[in-house]
Amino acid sequence: MDSLQQRSSTVQEPSAAQAHRPTPPAWRPRTDPAPLLPDAEPLRVLGTDAAADADPALLRRLYAELVRGRRYNAQATALTKQGRLAVYPSTTGQEACEIAAALALEERDWLFPSYRDTLAAVARGLDPVEALTLLRGDRHTGYDPREHRIAPLCTPLATQLPHAVGLAHAARLKGDDVVALAMVGDGGTSEGDFHEALNFAAVWQAPVVFLVQNNGFAISVPLAKQTAAPSLAHKAVGYGMPGRLVDGNDVVAVHQVLTEAVTRARRGGGPTLVEAITYRIDAHTNADDATRYRADGEVEAWRAHDPVLLLERELTERGLLDEEGRRAAAEAAETMAAELRERMNADPVLDPMDLFTHVYAEQTAQLRAQAAQLRAELDAEDENR
Repeated sequence: MDSLQQRSSTVQEPSAAQAHRPTPPAWRPRTDPAPLLPDAEPLRVLGTDAAADADPALLRRLYAELVRGRRYNAQATALTKQGRLAVYPSTTGQEACEIAAALALEERDWLFPSYRDTLAAVARGLDPVEALTLLRGDRHTGYDPREHRIAPLCTPLATQLPHAVGLAHAARLKGDDVVALAMVGDGGTSEGDFHEALNFAAVWQAPVVFLVQNNGFAISVPLAKQTAAPSLAHKAVGYGMPGRLVDGNDVVAVHQVLTEAVTRARRGGGPTLVEAITYRIDAHTNADDATRYRADGEVEAWRAHDPVLLLERELTERGLLDEEGRRAAAEAAETMAAELRERMNADPVLDPMDLFTHVYAEQTAQLRAQAAQLRAELDAEDENR
């Protein structure tokens, strides 16, 4: 009996490892992920009952800007073929994202564009010629960023995103009522700068909005080869910010989502990641042959979902646009294109010494030496003429 009790007692006693196993503390997520998740479908307004609530004045302005933007893209593309631009990344088919981004901001806010977002800069009020100066190869940038509250057009992928976060965070520390809106393509989301920017923005609760224009391809690389996430908007949850999914060809929907995100950021709600589902109708640039990696049928399917036609149909059905209104918008756009064409056909007068003007506030010894060498060479050429 004693032996049986002893064996029973031995079986029931925990092992030494079990006796010293610590009980983990209770865990719970720092943030409830449910409110951060994007909707299952991209938000749409045009063609739905929600369109009836849209402000008619806003709809007319959006339409005029879309028509102007479409003509701007066509004219800039033509200038590359004429040798007046070195390169032009067109936003034909993406005009709704460009226009909505510009109009969602207040004058005191900042826009951080990528190299493809010249139209957003123009819609914000920048001179079309100044917007194309970089792509012409004349200067590093053709305008004063502080004057227009538009950061320089960013050719390296996604490097403008940390800059936007830094400015937004600094503005909040200073007590300035400023929001930064940073634009990037789907290809830019594969860069480390994208992840670093979102992480810092969420931790600091910086007043910044990230707009991803998902146009389907990073040059020739389709989205499926960049990410396995359900959507790019879902990536927001990993950083602790809301993700929004919107039809990028529905200019009213994009404007609504961006306006809500800007307002939230201004009120101290922190950053938002917005993914706009759109399509790049033209090639990546004039140097790209898009027929090598996508089918004509795919392009034509997206032409049927054209942002200009979507809004034009809505305005016409509601009696807010007639033939005279269409003509007025087209004529205004053509006037802009003619002026742009005339000014771009004039050869710019450039001073080679400007290479050293806007590099550092105080030139380094190396730059001073290079400038002196160039000046000597220019003077020698003048003497030999």
